[in-house]
Amino acid sequence: MVKGRKIRVLVAKPGLDGHDRGAKVVARALHDAGMQVFYTGIRQTPEMIAEAAFEGRVDVIGLSILSGAHLELCPRIMEHLGSKGLRNVPVLVGGIIPEEDVRALNDMGIRAVFGPGTLTREIEDFITRMVTED
Repeated sequence: MVKGRKIRVLVAKPGLDGHDRGAKVVARALHDAGMQVFYTGIRQTPEMIAEAAFEGRVDVIGLSILSGAHLELCPRIMEHLGSKGLRNVPVLVGGIIPEEDVRALNDMGIRAVFGPGTLTREIEDFITRMVTED
């Protein structure tokens, strides 16, 4: 809970990646953990993700990227979030992310990267700690 309400999470699938089973599993787990979850569906542009985050007044954004385009998409998403006044909304990335790219993502403001095999409970706990401690 954040100030007497559920934590609001946007789960988004940027780019042309059409594989969304993992995003749906995470979205459902977060919902079952008591969070209010907004799922964008597949093939979202950075602009669409920023607009959905703005409209939903979300507390955290989770991006699911399996296409390998994370270094191209994340900077654009972060830029559009900034233009909407959402610079302080934590952004998490899940998917197939090479270890050597994690630092670059962190440097652009991505708060955490969750790879294959991450337990949904780990993601739930991370979000709860991050949102309630801020």
